[in-house]
Amino acid sequence: MGIVVAIDGPAGAGKSTVSRQVADQLGFLLVDTGAIYRSAALVALRRGLVTEAEIAGALQGLELRFEEARVLLGEEDVSGLIRTPEMSKHASVVSQMPQVRTALLDLQRRAARLHARGAVVEGRDIGTVVFPDAETKIFLTASVDERARRRTEELAQRGHHTSLAEVRAEIEERDQRDSQRAVAPLKPAPDAAIVDTTGRPIEEVVSEIVGLVRASERRA
Repeated sequence: MGIVVAIDGPAGAGKSTVSRQVADQLGFLLVDTGAIYRSAALVALRRGLVTEAEIAGALQGLELRFEEARVLLGEEDVSGLIRTPEMSKHASVVSQMPQVRTALLDLQRRAARLHARGAVVEGRDIGTVVFPDAETKIFLTASVDERARRRTEELAQRGHHTSLAEVRAEIEERDQRDSQRAVAPLKPAPDAAIVDTTGRPIEEVVSEIVGLVRASERRA
């Protein structure tokens, strides 16, 4: 069983890009828990599920796996479907449901333990709830303006053209929901390294995190 690198942080902090590159450099599996919650939201919408109990029940035995940059729900590639602004909003709502979080907890842990060498697990409560014993914990952050700019550019690349002001408002709203929810609120683990990505090249951030992981491996 390999080691776990927990990378948490708010929307737009650079978690997806940084986590993917860190995993590639280390030869680790990448587990995007945000994609797991987005997939759960997709299942709920498709089946017309509304209540917490209904959604949690539908997630029992959910067949979800990661293959390189793809997210597979059963045999369907849902990578694009779960990255829309609409799905982001639904995922944020679904992720606040305690029964849903409990239903997906074991799936996240099993997914991360599939790789013999290790896994980079990105999300919002990895270092505090999912893997509180992770060998390396990182909390990525960035200014709201920086995060809004990145998110606007990312959406535009996917064909979703939204104003910077609208994206900024959505990010601030999501920050508030994620940090104030009763179950597993967004916050750094006490022993997490805080890495601010504002104005920094991705390569520099990735190099810093890879260095922290390797230092952790040497201490083990």
